[in-house]
Amino acid sequence: MVASLWSCDDEGVIPDPTPLELETPSYFGDFQVPADNTLTNEGVALGRMLFYDKRLSLDNSVSCSSCHDQQLAFTDGLALSVGIAGTPLPVSSMSLANQLWNTRFFWNGRASSLEEQALLPIENPLEMNQSIPATLTKLRAIGDYPPMFQAAFGSQEITADRLAKALAQFQRTLISADSKFDRVLRGEEQFTDQELRGRQLFFTHPDAQAGIRGGNCGDCHSQFLTSGFTTGFDGFHNNGLDSDQNLRPGLEAVTGNPTDRGKFKAPTLRNIELTAPYMHDGRFNTLEEVLDHYNDNIVESSTLDVLIREASNEDIIPNQPIKLHLTQQEKEDIIAFLKTLTDNTFINNEKFSDPF
Repeated sequence: MVASLWSCDDEGVIPDPTPLELETPSYFGDFQVPADNTLTNEGVALGRMLFYDKRLSLDNSVSCSSCHDQQLAFTDGLALSVGIAGTPLPVSSMSLANQLWNTRFFWNGRASSLEEQALLPIENPLEMNQSIPATLTKLRAIGDYPPMFQAAFGSQEITADRLAKALAQFQRTLISADSKFDRVLRGEEQFTDQELRGRQLFFTHPDAQAGIRGGNCGDCHSQFLTSGFTTGFDGFHNNGLDSDQNLRPGLEAVTGNPTDRGKFKAPTLRNIELTAPYMHDGRFNTLEEVLDHYNDNIVESSTLDVLIREASNEDIIPNQPIKLHLTQQEKEDIIAFLKTLTDNTFINNEKFSDPF
């Protein structure tokens, strides 16, 4: 019984939750945790239970982990995720790695905090299809949960606010920082020659006139987090998947600004080797297909990102298709670098695993 772990002390006094200190790489940069939802051991343990509990869905068949599998870097391996109704959702599942550094959530950025994000899939009729009041009633009747909420929040009261806070606390601990890329940064390993070439290409914006070759990846997937990071509504891009007549709303659905049509969040590329299929709609099955898209198959539209429009390793010819002009070897080098972002420690960390 989990409840036995959350009992009062010998004098009947409920101890305060124990603060949890996260170990985070300095090169990831600063982050903020909400003042009203600081991390505690008890809150994270509760959030972990809730994350894996299928009873958060109407028919007890779907949990958060159903679409966010640890072995797949908390994605699900599907082009379009499937919820309780068995109907494909409009988008694929994003990785939950390093959410601590995010400020906008979902592909279109419609949530501004993990707390806000946490409850939306529960009520979505295509995902878990259970009202929050019904979810709370169900949790109150499960013997393990009242004492766990008490340990995490000071009383056995189970509320929507506390449900969201516990789920958010657990997700903030999902830090991926032990890939080969990280070990190179820490001076513990070295890149192969191919991986080093790929890293240089990845982070270089090409300039044909200056003779600078680059893959143009780092313009959207920046620095050590390799994106996923947003400030306000930056970090959202139209990356040339569709023409104007086929563009989905994307960020426009949140901002109401037509210039945001077709813009989606640039996800983190950490563990990208594990998170196929790719793009918001899972249209590409392999990294090779992704590189072919950016190299040869950019589709023109009115909101196409200028960072893509103006990037090429050869002189840009007006009114000609947009192409990067990478060589086959350069594409292979970039993919070799991308595979250094795989973090086996992350996908096997028992602290993130199913507690049931």
